[in-house]
Amino acid sequence: MEIYSSKPLLALLASFLGAILIVAAGKKPNLREGCSIAAGLLQLVIIVSMIPPVLDGGSFHFILSAFLPQVAIAFRVDALALLFAATASFLWIVTTIYSIGYMRLHGEANQTRFYASVALTLTATVGIAFSANLFTLYLFYEALTFSTYPLVTHTGTEEAYAAGKRYIAYHLGTSIAFLLPAIILTYVLSGTFDFRPGGVFPSAANTTVLVILYFAFVAGAAKAALVPFHAWLPAAMVAPVPVSSLLHAVAVVNAGVFLIYRVILHVFGLDLFHRLNLGIATAVLASITVMLASFYALRLDNLKALLAYSTIGQLAYMILGASIPNQNGMTGGLIHLVNHSFSKITLFFAAGSILLASHKTKISELAGLGRFLPWTFAALTIGSLSIIGIPPAAGFVTKYFLAIGSIQAGWLVVFFVLLVSTLLSAAYYLRVIRTAFFGAPQENVSHPISEISYFIIAPMILTAAISILLGILPTLLLPLVRLALR
Repeated sequence: MEIYSSKPLLALLASFLGAILIVAAGKKPNLREGCSIAAGLLQLVIIVSMIPPVLDGGSFHFILSAFLPQVAIAFRVDALALLFAATASFLWIVTTIYSIGYMRLHGEANQTRFYASVALTLTATVGIAFSANLFTLYLFYEALTFSTYPLVTHTGTEEAYAAGKRYIAYHLGTSIAFLLPAIILTYVLSGTFDFRPGGVFPSAANTTVLVILYFAFVAGAAKAALVPFHAWLPAAMVAPVPVSSLLHAVAVVNAGVFLIYRVILHVFGLDLFHRLNLGIATAVLASITVMLASFYALRLDNLKALLAYSTIGQLAYMILGASIPNQNGMTGGLIHLVNHSFSKITLFFAAGSILLASHKTKISELAGLGRFLPWTFAALTIGSLSIIGIPPAAGFVTKYFLAIGSIQAGWLVVFFVLLVSTLLSAAYYLRVIRTAFFGAPQENVSHPISEISYFIIAPMILTAAISILLGILPTLLLPLVRLALR
């Protein structure tokens, strides 16, 4: 059942108009941040209102502009779109509340620009999620790059601008060199830009060209941070913690994964994808990324850098799931888009809380801090256990489906990669927990170090609690996930 409705456009306008109101209220911080939260709530309400009809088998459609034959800016909301958009919209609200505490306590400059850029980022993110075709997706994909650049360079330091140059080079460079040609070639081969269940290519299409085309799409999705297009992500760690949270848990990285899922499901189609053995090739690439990121994270002492490389590995889990030729494997990969978002944003929130309370950024400096920051390190522990995959946290659900799927497919090498990477992530996350709770406090650690703001604590505890809830009740997500994979 197709429902023609302006709701997809209204969801985008909620955050876009929110950005305008944020700028208008820039001299009144409370009003400015109130506008950000209100816009997020309005956007979330619109998105959530579309879930029941989609679960009943419907989809929402809206054409904004059809200025050339076969070329339209159009929106389509299905289960896959709602998973991505609802997660991003909810976490925008949570990140805004956290940012009120962080940005003020840390004395960050240009806060109006920050909140406006975040609102524009969510406009582009939801635009990507709701795109009905490759043309629309490309427009919003590029918009996401430009709207997040001011966030990456927010601090205005030489290091920040260097990271910004790398950020633009990776994202704009790969999208122009690979993604745009892939989109054009798709139209040449299929005669359409539209996403279609089962794929768009005719049976007579040249298989060699299709293989090259697929890897052009993957290379163009640098936001997914697969090797060798991953170096932008650790470099972006120079940004403030709320920015890191937004980039690594909500918007940018998930946009790259979402693009790859759209291409597999609705450009190639699962039958063609596996007939060309693209699943095996994708699994190899994702496995290499997982292992390299996991081994590299072991040697890091900077907490945010460790979280960055952990993110690279977790994104590869999502892509790995997409490559497994059965529903269990793909379920594990897609559900991790949500599970990882809540777990990783909890970890970044905790890193920011540690920085504000103690000015510590290195793992080796955290000795004994768990006694002074119990809420922070409780949340960090939950987020860590989820990323490792220990029940009842959400990450266990991901690992369960990926493991079952790889065994069912007879992909024992993939199962081995999951096992080894889980042990490696346990090694580097448990090192953080052990140091914080059981390490001897340093001489300069004293009782004045304490939790500093409810604006910091509340969002962190909320996302940690949801990570547990999603682990205990995976049925909250499974209907949408399985519908998205039809």
